[in-house]
Amino acid sequence: MLGILDIGIALGENKISNYARKEKFGINDEFIEQKIGFKTLRTTKNGVINLCLKAFEHLKSKKEIKNIECLILVSQNQDIRIPHTSALLHKELELSKDCLCFDIGLGCSGYVIALANILSLMKTYGMQNGLLFTCDPYSKIIDEDDKNTTLLFGDGASVSLISRDFLYSALAFKFGVANEACEAIFCEKDILQMDGRAVFNFAASTIPKHINMFLEELNLNKNEIDKFLFHQGSRYIVDTLAKRLELEPQKFEFSAQTYGNMVSSSLPLILESILKENLNKILICGFGTGGSYASSILTKEI
Repeated sequence: MLGILDIGIALGENKISNYARKEKFGINDEFIEQKIGFKTLRTTKNGVINLCLKAFEHLKSKKEIKNIECLILVSQNQDIRIPHTSALLHKELELSKDCLCFDIGLGCSGYVIALANILSLMKTYGMQNGLLFTCDPYSKIIDEDDKNTTLLFGDGASVSLISRDFLYSALAFKFGVANEACEAIFCEKDILQMDGRAVFNFAASTIPKHINMFLEELNLNKNEIDKFLFHQGSRYIVDTLAKRLELEPQKFEFSAQTYGNMVSSSLPLILESILKENLNKILICGFGTGGSYASSILTKEI
């Protein structure tokens, strides 16, 4: 079997306080803390490759990295269009030429979907070790005067070491697309635009049903899941999902207060912080851009 052995992370070096922008956007402390939930954001002027290399260095400080046979990068904001950024990252890391290497252009659901891809490919072709990167520096496509986006998004990266020697394997996956939310978040002329109400309605109406159906298909109940990790889109969205799923406070996390919505890096960032906890089953759920959503149950039980 294959699974996640460890995760390296990196955050943008710049810190932006949302409290310092209260007057500009006509917001108060309650809005910052209870609605969006992001007190500060982490941003960078550097690109995807720089952030991914920092995440890799963090991973390397914890685990020995050798014989990488597969590298996948999830990003919608690559440094350049051609060649694919994963190829450039592969070059910087000086990996073996005998390595499968490609990009996946997904947002907030990207980590879960890419995890399904890398596990499947590595199993099919008998690979031993792989790297799954995520990085979406949205700050370079943000209008600093747009309240709907500039208060939310931060820049960061993650890299998951996929190995036959693992902490968590994936018990199952479930995917979906809500067409009505397909254009709720879009980028035109290099400026990100978002219909916040449409995003919230999509998450609040679709995701609880999706998760309940997923658990039902696996003959699991919520009590058998130690932790529910939702994409950290905003505090209000996470709290709403927990309320509609009737989760106790210790069953879910909102931990992005100091760095913001990290898009495809959102789930691995929070997962990295709890990997060493004594948890048997973790449900991870990503949702957002394109109306895409995906869930997996990670388990220590083989």
